[in-house]
Amino acid sequence: VAAQKCRKRKLNAILNLEEDVCNLQTQKESLKKEHSQCSKSINQIKQKLNNLYHDIFSKLRDDQGRPVNPRQYVLNCTSNGSVFIIPKHLAKSEQKQDNTKEQKQK
Repeated sequence: VAAQKCRKRKLNAILNLEEDVCNLQTQKESLKKEHSQCSKSINQIKQKLNNLYHDIFSKLRDDQGRPVNPRQYVLNCTSNGSVFIIPKHLAKSEQKQDNTKEQKQK
């Protein structure tokens, strides 16, 4: 009787583990699909942002009416929603300062 109960428990444990494996495989497939959809959305958003960026720079002019070179300038968005055009070298130094601040806060 003890051996029979032991075999039954072992069989139940195996069945439960097989069910868990099936559930995890289903969950994995679902997460893969979600990841794929998120990646597609991110790429679409990046493309839209890139198009917007180029559109904005195509319309910007300096004081003499010449087009602003997007290779020399970047758009800088502040936390209050203001947008500024600044030279790239200044943007890189600001980025380094922000990264340093974030690392100190951690």
